[in-house]
Amino acid sequence: MDRLTHVDEAGAARMVDVSAKEVTARTAVASGRVLVSPEVVALLRGEGVPKGDALAVARIAGIMGAKQTPSLVPLCHPLQVSSVTVDLEVADDAVEIVATVSTNDRTGVEMEALTSVSVAALTVVDMVKAVDKGATITDVRVESKTGGKSGEWRR
Repeated sequence: MDRLTHVDEAGAARMVDVSAKEVTARTAVASGRVLVSPEVVALLRGEGVPKGDALAVARIAGIMGAKQTPSLVPLCHPLQVSSVTVDLEVADDAVEIVATVSTNDRTGVEMEALTSVSVAALTVVDMVKAVDKGATITDVRVESKTGGKSGEWRR
């Protein structure tokens, strides 16, 4: 492919026509991190942060984010999302987030997976900001995708 797909010949934004594409099973995995203070790590591994169960709230937010992607990203197609899993793990310096999104549709779910991770990460920041105003979202990226004409891709 030698040009951007979301702009026409004049450079105007457009939604790509996917009507001729085959419906296939598609999956995307994205990841990201929220760098947090040692105090936040201790709270997440112990009694929890003052606002409540930060990881549970972030997991639900990530699932909701995947489902709302076409409302947030203007040129994304509305897809029938089949499943979303959001895994959060407390590391020694961060909360690590992995989202897996699946569909049977005409286009991939990479944006849904990225949105899921991003919204989960934003929620972690919101839940820990009273304890750590310096919490930082980093390394949000697609790790892999399957399905469609281009097949499998891994970072």
